[in-house]
Amino acid sequence: MRNLFAIVIALIVGAIAGAQDADIIATLQKMNPRVFDAESSDAKLRWESIKKLREDVNKKDVEAWRSIKTKADWERLRDEKVALLRKSLGQFPDAPKSVKVVVTKKIEGEGYTIENIIYESRPGFYVTANLYVPAGDAKNDKQHPGFIVVHSHHNPKTQGELQDMGILWAKQGCMVLVPDMLGHGERRQHPFVDAKSYPEKYEVGRQDYRFRYNNALQLHLVGESLVGWMVWDLMRGVDVLYLRPNIDKSKIMVFGSVAGGGDPCAVFAALDPRVTASAPFNFGGPQPETGKLGEDAELAFNYMGGGSWESTRNLKVSAKDGFLPWLIVGSIAPRGLVYGHEFAWDKDRDPVWKRFNTIWGFYDAKDKLASSHGRGSVRGMAPDSTHCNNIGFEHRKPIYPTLTTWFGLPIPEENKKRYLSSELQCWTDQARTELKPKTMLEVIRGREGGGSKSEAQENWLRLLGVSALPTGNCKVEEVATWDPKMDVGFSLTKCVYRHDSNVAIPVVIMKPNGVKNPPVVIGLAQEGKAGFFKHRAETIYELLKSGVAVALPDLRGTGETAADGRGRQSGGTSYSASLLMHGQTVPGVQLQELVLLMRELPKQGFSNISLWGDSFAEPNNEDSVFAKPYDVSNMPRQSEPMGGTLALLGGLFGGENVKAIYVRGGMVSFRSMLDSTFCYFPHDAVIPGVLPSNDLPTLADANAKRGLRMEGLVDGLNRRVDDKTLKAAYKAAMFSRPAHDLMTLRSEPATPAEVAAWLAGRLRK
Repeated sequence: MRNLFAIVIALIVGAIAGAQDADIIATLQKMNPRVFDAESSDAKLRWESIKKLREDVNKKDVEAWRSIKTKADWERLRDEKVALLRKSLGQFPDAPKSVKVVVTKKIEGEGYTIENIIYESRPGFYVTANLYVPAGDAKNDKQHPGFIVVHSHHNPKTQGELQDMGILWAKQGCMVLVPDMLGHGERRQHPFVDAKSYPEKYEVGRQDYRFRYNNALQLHLVGESLVGWMVWDLMRGVDVLYLRPNIDKSKIMVFGSVAGGGDPCAVFAALDPRVTASAPFNFGGPQPETGKLGEDAELAFNYMGGGSWESTRNLKVSAKDGFLPWLIVGSIAPRGLVYGHEFAWDKDRDPVWKRFNTIWGFYDAKDKLASSHGRGSVRGMAPDSTHCNNIGFEHRKPIYPTLTTWFGLPIPEENKKRYLSSELQCWTDQARTELKPKTMLEVIRGREGGGSKSEAQENWLRLLGVSALPTGNCKVEEVATWDPKMDVGFSLTKCVYRHDSNVAIPVVIMKPNGVKNPPVVIGLAQEGKAGFFKHRAETIYELLKSGVAVALPDLRGTGETAADGRGRQSGGTSYSASLLMHGQTVPGVQLQELVLLMRELPKQGFSNISLWGDSFAEPNNEDSVFAKPYDVSNMPRQSEPMGGTLALLGGLFGGENVKAIYVRGGMVSFRSMLDSTFCYFPHDAVIPGVLPSNDLPTLADANAKRGLRMEGLVDGLNRRVDDKTLKAAYKAAMFSRPAHDLMTLRSEPATPAEVAAWLAGRLRK
């Protein structure tokens, strides 16, 4: 009877305790963890820091320009910056001794011939192009100028304005090459060719443009760049022109169309001395979106530009290394420049135009400096505003007299004949069979390499854009203490960790009552502390009951410090792209703040540390349709791997105090981001140049002496990775463990109680 009574009492006590636990967990789930006022300077610190970086770069640029007094001064600056520009683009392959060119079709026109050609840019990687050739080229010795026209992001090589330029200049005796840029036209890296390519209505003509985002992200992973690959293709285009026996090598000009064509055009001309003149539209100076220039334009103008997903303009490390757009364009002096603007241009106030006049003046070559512009603004409507798809008649008209002066070309009659896009296609079934073309991903996948373990920290700091980890102490400001109005067994404090004017980390710290110097788990996730309370309150409470404290920081760009949105056109992407211009990365900034926090917590009475990196993004189903055009309904869900990546990085830099790392929902590997054309991961998940020598399994290996538990990992399509794939990816990391219990891999996440017990157990060892 006594035993039965004891059991009943135990059940009643357990039920009461269970009910109380449920109440506490429910209270935590409803917790408002915000520390900053939404309108405070602390809440806006992310954008304020970017603004300050931009202002410093522009100020430094003005000072550098004002120090230029002579041609020798200019050339020293030019040579230094152009070398840095070239380095930033990635590793160019060795130039081929001879470029392979295949002609798949010829179209005979009145006074010209169009050759549909395919030329090899990299081994197995081909460029499709239309080459407009003067009639009778093979039958005379007349020397022909060579023109290359770079299309915009609006249209591939077959668009009408591009045909106009090809035909009219070929009829004037020029060789005109109009290639498809990487990702466009016959070189698109996605399957959405026409309205029949996808069952739902979508914007067919915008997919090449939008998939630039994917191409750029994947090239960043391997230390390359979209503009670098475009420039290499254009360099091989010069090789194609040089193969023609009647080409005039002293007259090679490149035209860069509005909306993304001027960017690679300018970089190409800067890096290839064979280009004798260029016309990069909408690059170098005021943009269509630039407001009115004031009298103080020299100081107020944003020479640097800003970050967005369109990576051909906001070039990686351009702000850090000082090769700003105006300098890229100006570097071609004393060669010919047509400074092009799609809409109205304030010539008298444009500070870049004034710089160009000084630069070309150093060479007594102002006759090689010309301009072209339209009317109205990007917000206006035709005909008052001169919108065009590439380079329209309104924009070509001012160029014609310049070409007469430079190349002896007469003022042409505009072209009246245009061909169907289908007539200008280059690939044939026979050509595909014989040439076996590779996709961009096939070229960059599987590169060999290996990082040096002895330099693991140095390697990662370089990749993350961190010159040095922060030193000095944090000032800890207590903002509020939670009063739950019931005995919960722990305290909860909202506080701010300040390091300097650029660091203010909002943190919630929960500490079990009656435990002296408790160990602490730091929770890291894109949704920040709000996400932990909403999705992981039960695990948090289990940790607290086990005598383990929990610290939940919103590191820069997460939680309440996050930008609006996480997609292609979001504030999160703009922030990440802006940091890349300054040679920094979002994970690098976050790591610096995490290191400060890990260094400060022991000073506040906490002992050992564990790192908990989590994702609350729901994985996609294995049978989800991933091959979708941009901006249709029901797009696959995007992963949020920040927590897992940062937890592994934190272990590498956290010292002996870090005893364990728990990762849930993180990315299985950066390499998995190259398995598909389609990208369902955020811009700031990419660490430029991380592949092929480093990866997340490499980071796991670097944390060999710590307990490591990884569960529910996803791949580049945000699909849950199975046990077999997981263990294959982390085979080396598991093998390097000095003890068999130091690493646990599971495809499915464990229960909250299991996770809490594992973390608490590792912290006690």
